[in-house]
Amino acid sequence: MQQAQTTFQISTRSQGLYEFTHDVSTWVNETGIETGLLTLFCKHTSASLTIQENADPDVQLDLNEFFARMVPEHMEWLRHTMEGPDDMPAHIKSALTDVSLTIPVSNGHPTLGTWQGIYLFEHRAQPHRRNVIAHLMGQ
Repeated sequence: MQQAQTTFQISTRSQGLYEFTHDVSTWVNETGIETGLLTLFCKHTSASLTIQENADPDVQLDLNEFFARMVPEHMEWLRHTMEGPDDMPAHIKSALTDVSLTIPVSNGHPTLGTWQGIYLFEHRAQPHRRNVIAHLMGQ
């Protein structure tokens, strides 16, 4: 059994989905591990991870719009507002999605579907540098 670990740093400009599938696939291939299990973990409470379609950019736009409508900013009843009107909504969006993903690895590559991509989902309005830990176990 082999293990490998790295950190992906993803710079965001604003709210939205940021694909980093290529970076993950390249790293997995470079580890030399052919068969295993990949875990990705987002080290933040106002961003999350998701696997989504990467063929049509409208999917990412629609997802971002859906979450903006489902969890709007400026909800008067929110208590956690010291970091701005987008902070608590970002925490709620993160709680509704995932901060970790588990992906099987076969033949040295993540076993994603044809149109699947790995995304960091930024929920804050201002730019951030997000860290995603990757841990791969296998042989």
